[in-house]
Amino acid sequence: MAEANVTPSRGAQPTGSRKILMQLVTGGEVGVIAALVLLTLVFWLMEPAFLSQRNVRAILAVVSFVGIIAIGQTILMVAGEFDLSVGSVAGLSAVVAAKLMTAAALPVPLAVLGGLGVGLGLGLVNGLVVVRLGIPAFIQTLGVLFVGQGLIQVVTGGYPVYPLPEAVSAFGRANLVWGLGWSFVFFLAALLVADFVLRRTVVGRNMYATGGNREVARLVGINTNRYKIAAFMTVGGLASVAGMFVMADMATATTTVGSGWELTVIAGVVVGGVSLFGGAGTVIGGVIGILLLRVVQSGLVIIGVDANWQQIAVGVIMVLAVGIDILRRRYIASGRTA
Repeated sequence: MAEANVTPSRGAQPTGSRKILMQLVTGGEVGVIAALVLLTLVFWLMEPAFLSQRNVRAILAVVSFVGIIAIGQTILMVAGEFDLSVGSVAGLSAVVAAKLMTAAALPVPLAVLGGLGVGLGLGLVNGLVVVRLGIPAFIQTLGVLFVGQGLIQVVTGGYPVYPLPEAVSAFGRANLVWGLGWSFVFFLAALLVADFVLRRTVVGRNMYATGGNREVARLVGINTNRYKIAAFMTVGGLASVAGMFVMADMATATTTVGSGWELTVIAGVVVGGVSLFGGAGTVIGGVIGILLLRVVQSGLVIIGVDANWQQIAVGVIMVLAVGIDILRRRYIASGRTA
C-alpha cells in the first residue's frame, strides 16, 4: 500500500493583502522605504516646493550630521545596548577641539585628534561601566549626558568659541557633491563601510549574536564584553566626528552643538527597523529611518504645521515603530515555532 505524501503543516499562511502587509511589517528596510516614499509623495502633492533643490539639499545636510551618529548607534543597538549621551559627546568634542585650536594654539590636525579622543574616551568609559560594573546603559549614558552638558559650559564659559583657523572655515564651506560638503562624503563612506561590516564579516555576525542572545554567544566563544565596549567606542567616536563637522560648518563651536541629538538618533534608528531589544536591524535601515523623520519634520514645516505638532508627530512615529518591532518579533517567533 502506497504511503500518502503528507507535507507537515506549518500553520495558516497569510495570503493576499495580509501577506503584503506582513512583508512590509517584517521586512525591515522594505517597510521604512515604502513609508518614506509615501510620505514624500504626500508632502509633494500638498506643496510642490517640498522637493525643491533647496529643501532637498537642506534635508540631506541635516541627515549627514545626525546620520553619522545613527551609524554608530545602530551598531550599538544591534549589540544590545544604546547611548543617550551622543549629543553631549558631540558638543563636548566640538568645543574641546575648538579650544585646542584657539586658546592652546595647537595645529588643526592635533586639535581634531583631541576632539576625537574625547568621543572615544567617553565611549570607552560608557562601555566599561556598563559591561564591567553592570550599570544599565540607560543610567550610565544619561549620566554622561548631564556630565557632558556641564563640561561644555565649563570649557566655554557659556560663550561660543571663535574665531577658528581659516582652514577649518574653508573645510566647512567646501562644496563637493550637489552643494553638500565633506560631512556628506564622510557620511556616505561610513555608511557603506559599516553596512558591509555588519552584513558581510565575522565581526558583524558576532555583533548580531551578542545582541540577539548574549549567553548563547558566550557559549560559542564570542567575547561579548569586548564587542559591546567596541560598539560604545564606535558611537562615541562618530558622535565626536559629527560634532566637529558642525563646528566646521558654522566656523564656530557653540554650546548648542549636539543638543537634542540623542533622542533624534534613537527615534530615527528605531523607525528604521533597528530593534531596541538588540540583535536586529541594519545600518541602511537606521539611516533611512533618520531620513524619514527629517522628511516628516521638513514636510510639516513646508505645509505650515505648528512646531509643537512636529514634535508630537515624531513621538507618535517612534511609538508606532517600537510597536511594529514587537509585532515583527512575535510574528517571526510564531513562524519558527509553528
